[in-house]
Amino acid sequence: MVDNAPPDEPGSAPTHGVGPHPRPWPDDPRLDPELLAAGDSRNVVDRYRYWSVEAIVADLDTRRFAFHVAIENLRHDMNIGTVVRNANAFGAAAVHVVGRRRWNRRGAMVTDRYVHVHHHPDVASFRAAADGLGLLLVGIDVVDGSEPIDGRPLPRDCALVFGQEGSGLSSEALAACDEVRDIPMFGSTRSVNVGVASGIAMTAWVREHGPRPGAGA
Repeated sequence: MVDNAPPDEPGSAPTHGVGPHPRPWPDDPRLDPELLAAGDSRNVVDRYRYWSVEAIVADLDTRRFAFHVAIENLRHDMNIGTVVRNANAFGAAAVHVVGRRRWNRRGAMVTDRYVHVHHHPDVASFRAAADGLGLLLVGIDVVDGSEPIDGRPLPRDCALVFGQEGSGLSSEALAACDEVRDIPMFGSTRSVNVGVASGIAMTAWVREHGPRPGAGA
């Protein structure tokens, strides 16, 4: 199946991606014949041009990091798509949606096709799944007793847990977390958008446990 980025305006020249691949086509089972014929305008790195979604996922599965991402979905939070997109960008092992099954995928910009997204109906079932995977739960929220995210290294095998925009983590989620970190603020606002917070937290994990400069992914 071909997933394309939003189309350009009618009559305009393409502003992203690549056009149809010149023939003869490469003999590579990872390549999608539809994309080779029509061009690839997806928001993917050059390495994955013309690759099928299945081939990209398989390759990413060999390079994903140890951390997971979880977000509570109590009120159909519009920010979940951004969190999923960040999880794809920073190489998270998987995303866990806790609460309502349905979430707005628009903000994910089809990156959810490349990320393993799991659903858990409540915090207890998510906690059990995390225990089975050997993951510590690290809540990201500004609450009494939280520690700065950069005060000490984040655990390597963990799930970064985010709450709803505005209300933050529920009391059940906070109780289930092994520790809670906050993102230091230096202006007048008390917190940042949960999509932004997720990107900051994932960056902190990758900085501490990801590949060293020059080592590659």
